[in-house]
Amino acid sequence: MNADLVIRNARVLTCDPARVGLGMVDRGAIAIRGGEVAWVGPDADRPGATRVVDAGGRLVTPGLVDCHTHAIFAGDRANEFAMRAAGRSYLEIAAAGGGIGATLGPTRAASDEALVAMLRGRLDAALAAGTTTIEIKSGYDLTLAGEQRLLRCIAAAGQRPAPRCVPTLLAHLVPPERVADRGAFVLEVCDQLIPRVAADELATSVDVYCDEGAFTLAEARAILGAAKAAGLAVRGHVGQFADLGAAELLADLGALSADHLEQVSDGAIARLAVAGVVAVMLPGACVQLRLPVPPVGKLRAAGVPMAIASDLNPGSSYCEELPLQMWLATTHYGMTVEEAWLGVTRHAAKALGMPRVGTLETGAHADLILWGCEDPATVPYRYGAATSLIEAVYVGGIARHATPRPVET
Repeated sequence: MNADLVIRNARVLTCDPARVGLGMVDRGAIAIRGGEVAWVGPDADRPGATRVVDAGGRLVTPGLVDCHTHAIFAGDRANEFAMRAAGRSYLEIAAAGGGIGATLGPTRAASDEALVAMLRGRLDAALAAGTTTIEIKSGYDLTLAGEQRLLRCIAAAGQRPAPRCVPTLLAHLVPPERVADRGAFVLEVCDQLIPRVAADELATSVDVYCDEGAFTLAEARAILGAAKAAGLAVRGHVGQFADLGAAELLADLGALSADHLEQVSDGAIARLAVAGVVAVMLPGACVQLRLPVPPVGKLRAAGVPMAIASDLNPGSSYCEELPLQMWLATTHYGMTVEEAWLGVTRHAAKALGMPRVGTLETGAHADLILWGCEDPATVPYRYGAATSLIEAVYVGGIARHATPRPVET
C-alpha cells in the first residue's frame, strides 16, 4: 500500500473501540489515503507514502467533535454576564427580558450575509482549537420561516471544507408573540416546520428543550414524534433546571443524546444506559450558571457513554474551545482524563450518529490533530492553551490549520 500521507514517530491516541482504553499506539504511525485513515500501527511497520510528517514523538489524536453548540446568532449578552456575576440567576434574568429572548431581536434583524460571516468566524476559532466536526443548532429566531433561514445560513457557512458542520433543528422556546396560542405553535412545528426541514435536508436531527420555562413533556413528545416520523434523529436539552421526565422519553425514542442532565433520576439513568443514549455534559454552562453538577458517578456506574461539548452560545457559554471544556469536565465534574478524551471524540461522534469521526481507525475520516506535547493529560491540564499546543489540524487528510506547519519529507 502506498499512502498519500504518513504521520510517523508519534504517540497515536486512536480512540478505537477495538483497542483498550484510549487505544494508544506508542511509537506509532498513521497512514492516510483518499481522505481516510488507511492504516494505524507501529512506526516500524508503516507503509510508504507520497508525503511523510515526522511527529517527533509527539501526540496525535482524532480531531475533536463538538456535539452541542448554538453557534449561529447575532449580538451578545455581556450585560447578563455582569448581572449573573452580581448574583442574579438565569431564570431571574430571563424573566426580566434577558436570556434566549434577548438574542431574538439581533438575530432576526441580521442579514443572511452577516449571520454567515459571524458563524464562520466562530468556526475558525473552533478549528484553531482542534474542533474538526461541529454540530450547530438553529433556535434563535423561533418563527417557522426564521428557523429555516438559520439552517440555510448554517449550510452556507458549512460549504467550506473545515470544520465539518452538522445542522440541527432546535425547538428552543415558544416565541413571546405566540405564548397565547402555544398549542397552535407546537402543531405548526410538528406539521409544517419539521416536514419542510426534512424535505429540504436542512438538518439531520431535531432537538427539543424540555425544561422549566421551555417546552413541556407533552409538547416535547409531540415534537420528537414528528421528527421521527419525518425520518430525523432526535435529541434533547433535558434536566438543566428541573427533571420533567424527558430523559425517559429520550430513552424510549432511542434518541442520539440527552444533553445537560444536571437533574436526572436514577431510573432515567438506567433507561438511558439500556437504550445506548449518550449523556452530553456541558460544563461551561453549568459552571457559569452555578448549577449542580450532573451525577457523573451514577452515569459512569450505569455505563452511559458521556460526551463533552462547548454549548457555544451568547448567554451561558460563549466559548469555542473544547479543550477548555475538557479541563472543566475533569476538575469541576470529576471526569477522568480518559473520559474527557472519549467525550470530545468517539462518544461525541456517537451523539451525532457519525461513526466515521472521532476515531483513528481504518475507514474513518482522516481528521486529526498533531499536538506539541506527548501526554494526553497535558491538553486539559494546560487549560486555555489549546491554540499554542496545536501544531496542525487535518480534516480529510489535509492540513487546514497549522502553527507552525510540521516539516514534511
